[in-house]
Amino acid sequence: MMAAGGAVALALWLLLPAVGVGEAGPPPIQDGEFTFLLPAGRKQCFYQSAPANASLETEYQVIGGAGLDVDFTLESPQGVLLVSESRKADGVHTVEPTEAGDYRLCFDNSFSTISEKLVFFELIFDSFQDEEEVEGWAEAVEPEEMLDVKMEDIKESIETMRTRLERSIQMLTLLRAFEARDRNLQEDNLERVNFWSAANVAVLLLVAVLQVCTLKRFFHDKRPVPT
Repeated sequence: MMAAGGAVALALWLLLPAVGVGEAGPPPIQDGEFTFLLPAGRKQCFYQSAPANASLETEYQVIGGAGLDVDFTLESPQGVLLVSESRKADGVHTVEPTEAGDYRLCFDNSFSTISEKLVFFELIFDSFQDEEEVEGWAEAVEPEEMLDVKMEDIKESIETMRTRLERSIQMLTLLRAFEARDRNLQEDNLERVNFWSAANVAVLLLVAVLQVCTLKRFFHDKRPVPT
């Protein structure tokens, strides 16, 4: 259902394995997005490594399933509970500055005994390491002689463009998640409308048949046959 196997394979690239699979090494620190199917009555946890003194933003949305809600918790590498939410459809949380280690993100659907949930979440890192890399690149390509256009202006323009592009990508990702949630909701409503429409048609046909049979009984000739 919903290509769950492919989703699990994608998770191995973006995040550490879920609880119970701890032998694999941590992935490189990078932004990531992931959509997975959370069965009814189950809890799923993920671990994400983070550097020290950075910024970690996590956002999740329930885009499929009855109620469109889930329990969410976020714990620090030291086991401190940073975020705890119950029966929420979405949420955005920022940890700044981060601690070096593995942050634990858990999605709990234990309160639901029937409906599975389709959950999307995204991790966004803002590390000082990226700024250092930009500075290193600028120093490496800076010419010895002075140019008409200052190098600092070029660096500032490039950094501003990079920030805006990253924000645009994040907004497009969130819009795709909203679109998926709305589409799933519309499909569920369409199924309900079709079901109850079919039920109403069946009831109307049954009533029509009963009315015809009743009218036939009223006009049935019950006069006794002469002997």
